[in-house]
Formats: sequence, structure tokens, C-alpha cells
Amino acid sequence: MAETTVAMPDLAYRQAGFTLSPRVDQVGIEERAARFTKRSIKKETKVNGLLLALNMIDLTTLEGKDSEGKVKQMCYKAMHLLDAYPGLPTVAAVCVYPSMVKTAKKALEGSGIKVASVATGFPSGQAPRDVKIRETKFAVQQGADEVDMVISRGKFLEGEYNYVFDEIATIKEACGDARLKVILETGELVTFDKVRKASDIAMYAGADFIKTSTGKVTPAATMPVTLVMLEAIRDFYYKTGKMIGMKPAGGISKAKLALHYLVMLNEILGEDWMNNHWFRFGASSLANDILMQLMKEKTGVYQGKDYFSID
Repeated sequence: MAETTVAMPDLAYRQAGFTLSPRVDQVGIEERAARFTKRSIKKETKVNGLLLALNMIDLTTLEGKDSEGKVKQMCYKAMHLLDAYPGLPTVAAVCVYPSMVKTAKKALEGSGIKVASVATGFPSGQAPRDVKIRETKFAVQQGADEVDMVISRGKFLEGEYNYVFDEIATIKEACGDARLKVILETGELVTFDKVRKASDIAMYAGADFIKTSTGKVTPAATMPVTLVMLEAIRDFYYKTGKMIGMKPAGGISKAKLALHYLVMLNEILGEDWMNNHWFRFGASSLANDILMQLMKEKTGVYQGKDYFSID
């Protein structure tokens, strides 16, 4: 399967009036998502899954109290997750505010770990478009490899789909070579039908990834919502031949739950998406729980949380 991303918005979709998104069977989605949590996973497969999930994490700090010291510490952890466990993969990326991109880029130099930056008035998206464009360009100029933008949910919920499409396309252009993750904030979209429509708009407008949440709104990522988005990605691939990445974010703090997501990913999209180029977890505490589970599988006993750094 070719490794491709959407480079230009599909104006034909925009001109069609966004009528192409199918209705979503809520009961069917919820029942199917629940079945993924009942799969039995054997020990060797479990360990491989945990290592893969660890390598898919965007280690994140997005707080008003973020400082250069905190970001440097997080970057150190990203490169040295647990020195007592040789051969561990690194995380996929660190995700920070635009003002901290330069610090993270320098701290991660030579590691191969990506630097992602939120932008476009994160987390609310309530900023003028010219401000969103400048913020995006600033993040990229500072060294961001990836940009996580938020859509204008107010405009979307008003039915201003052209506005949302055009804004995503504009931010994609501002990203240059950086990959664009489009955050839908599914907890504010409420229905599966709206999640599906927002997913389609984002992909046709040029998103490289679609992402559930900012992590600032409850509910954040859920398996049913992620399933709706994975099916949108599958249908988009069938229609266009273009692969789109997926990032559930917020509320995924346990290794067992991460494995359930990977089972679902494999069944809906297949092996080609089972890597951190096409799938990410947006998480702060997931890494530590995975490390605890890996040590349990290796030694037979759990280590306490105090053995692992918080950042």
C-alpha cells in the first residue's frame, strides 16, 4: 500500500455541499466497539503490542505552567523511558505549545523523535484566522515537524462547513512540510453523525491525521468515537487511495485500553496503519502504565509508580 498523504484540498467535495458523509448506526458502532475489548491476547502478543503502543505515544505537556525546564525533562524522558529495560523504543513525538517548540527541538536533537505543536488557538479555536495562520507558521519556523490544529467547532455546529473546510485547507498550506493533525474535539460534537461529517471535511480539506480531542474536554477519546473515525479513514482510502493517520487523545491512560485500540485499528485499517507514522496516542500518563506492565511481564512483579518519572 503506497505511503501517501493529502497534499491539496479536494474542492470537488466542498462544492458538493458536504453531502457525501453517511449516517452512522449508533447502536451498531457501540456494540462493535465493545467487542474489541473482549479479545484474548496471549503473552508474547501482549508484549509486542505494548512495545508498539509505547512507540506510538505523543508525550504531551500543554499547561499554562509549562516551562523550559519541564519541557527539557519531558524530552529526556521521551529518549530514556526506562534505562533498566534495554531495547525499549522511544515515543513517537513530544507535543508542546508553539513557544516551547525551539526548546524541545534542541533537547531532542539526533533522537529521531518528532516535535509536535498545537496551534490555531488551542484548545478553543476561538481566534481570528490570521492569528491562527501566524501561530501555525511560527510553530513550523521554530522547528515543529507536526502541527495539531483545532477546528472551529462553533462554526461547524452552525453548519458553516465551507468555513471549516477552508480554514483547514489554509492551515495545511501554512504548515509547509510539517504534517497536519486536525483535532475535531469530538466531546463537543456530541453525535456520531457529526463526528463522521467533521472527519470527512478534515480529510478532504488536506489533513494528514484526524484526532479526537484536545484532552481539555470531557468526554475525550472513546472507542466508539475512534471507530467512527477509523471507518471514515477506511472509506476515504477506498475512494482516493490516500492514507490518513489517526490519533485518539485524552482519557487513554491504561495499557490494557491501548491494546484494545490496537486490536480495533488492525481489524478496521490493517497492518499498514500499525506504526507511528499512521497512528498515535495522545497521552500523558499512558507511557508509565505501559512501562509498569512491561516490567511485570519481564520480572513477574509490579514496580510501584514511584519508580517512574511523572514527566
